[in-house]
Amino acid sequence: MERLKVAVLGAGGLVAQRLQQRLSNHPWFELVAVAGSSRFHNHALDEVPWVLEEPRPELPSITVRDVASADTVADLANNGVVLAFSSLPRAQATELEPLWVNGGIIVYSNASAFRAAEDVPLVIPEVNPAALEAGEKAPGHVCATNCTLLPLILPLAALHETYGLREYTLRSEQGLSGGGHEFMQAAFQAGTVDPNIPGEATKTEAEFSRILQWKGGASLDCNRVMRADGHHVFVEATFDRTVDREGVLRVMETWSSEHTMAHLPSAPVRPLSVVEIIDPAKHLFADGAGFPVTPDPAKNLAAGMAVVVGSVGCPASTTVRFEAYSHNTVRGAAGGVIFLAELAHWRGLLSTKPAHP
Repeated sequence: MERLKVAVLGAGGLVAQRLQQRLSNHPWFELVAVAGSSRFHNHALDEVPWVLEEPRPELPSITVRDVASADTVADLANNGVVLAFSSLPRAQATELEPLWVNGGIIVYSNASAFRAAEDVPLVIPEVNPAALEAGEKAPGHVCATNCTLLPLILPLAALHETYGLREYTLRSEQGLSGGGHEFMQAAFQAGTVDPNIPGEATKTEAEFSRILQWKGGASLDCNRVMRADGHHVFVEATFDRTVDREGVLRVMETWSSEHTMAHLPSAPVRPLSVVEIIDPAKHLFADGAGFPVTPDPAKNLAAGMAVVVGSVGCPASTTVRFEAYSHNTVRGAAGGVIFLAELAHWRGLLSTKPAHP
């Protein structure tokens, strides 16, 4: 199968390099361009400092283009680039993602700038895939969600289908990488971090309601902790129908089995992995079948794509408590937005030919 030519918007950031890493061996997408800010403009890609823990994979011998130039967009579009994955900061994304869309290149964004826009689909493959085809034509601009949302919404989406979600509370412990590489390095150097994450609770709650098409009570408390990667959430939810632990576990298992997407390269084996107790170190790269310890994310695209659920209990007849955990720069960012684009390509929304035979 001929691979689609794609670009990454962002050169030196954590998510930008996660995107580059995961595209380096991708079977459906061929990374042919990277466009960045003036900091790296005209630098050879292999000269951009590599900030991920894993070694730099073999990447194409290309020069970083100017992400803000209409000439860049026109040249890439004329040379067959179909899709760009954006990891731009919010302010840049607000200005520049429309430039790329209007220039004829589809943008799948990990940025927050357009997540609330009514005409830009906000999609999680296992939860609301139909949103990709809600309009009269294939969308040219699509957003993946906030990283904190994933470990919250996947388990609750499963339970909502059976029990009817009434309200929930969330407390999060979020890895430093969610604030970017410079933020993470500064925190490690200082040995401490301000736990407050301005705006995180508000946008997570809003995205939850939009994705699930749900209205109910919610209380969220989002906190940064001294850990490099991984977002750990502690959830208590109340439902319309009676629950018990055995039934809750069965519902999660059934939902996870029914929402597998083995035909997509980045899909976890199953989206939910249920354990007794979450171990943040051991469970970071959950793939839905097991827990690789030191995987190569450039080759093992499923690693880090599953949400781990643990400490499941039912303290009252309509109440469920659980913890959930996911890799914020993989499932919550670069892996998630590529996974979303795979779904769109499979459905024939990125080109005239779908990915499958």
